[in-house]
Amino acid sequence: MREVIVQVVAEERTARQAYELICDFRRYPELTDKVDEVVVHPPEADGSLRSDWSVVFRNGLMRWSELDRFVPETLTVEFEQTKGDFEVFHGSWVCEERDGEVDDEGAAAVTVVTFRSDFDLGIPSLADILDPVAESTLRDNILRILEGLLGRVTPMTPLDLTASRHG
Repeated sequence: MREVIVQVVAEERTARQAYELICDFRRYPELTDKVDEVVVHPPEADGSLRSDWSVVFRNGLMRWSELDRFVPETLTVEFEQTKGDFEVFHGSWVCEERDGEVDDEGAAAVTVVTFRSDFDLGIPSLADILDPVAESTLRDNILRILEGLLGRVTPMTPLDLTASRHG
C-alpha cells in the first residue's frame, strides 16, 4: 500500500470556500487534462455521493467508482473506491484554518488543504515500477486541480508536513 499526501496553503480562499470548491467534482475535468471525466450521481439518503472517474494514466485511462462522504462540520471529504482499476483506493480532503505569519496587524489565518490517499494497484510483480508512476501522477493531478479550484496555492514541503503533524 502506498500513501500520497499533498498539502498546500490556499492563499485566496477561506477553509469553507476551499471545501465547497473541492466538493464540486464535476469541475475537475475543466481544471486539468489529466481528469478525463467525472460523473456524479444523485445524492444518497445520507448525503453521500457515488462518482465515476476516468483519469489519464501513462498511455491509457484508469477508471473507478467511489463513494464520497461529506462532513461540512469538519470541512472534510472522505472517499473510497467501490469498484475499478485500483485494488485499493481511499482517502480524504481536509480544509482548515491555521494561524499564519504575524504581520503589523497581528496574526493572519491561512487555509491549509490536505489531500491524503492510500492506494494499491494490485499488481505486486510490477509495483516497483508502476507505484512510483501512479504516485507522481496522482500528486501532479491533485496540485493541478487545487490550482484550478483555489487559485494561487503554495505546496507545503515535507518539513512543513512533519511540523504540522507534531505541532
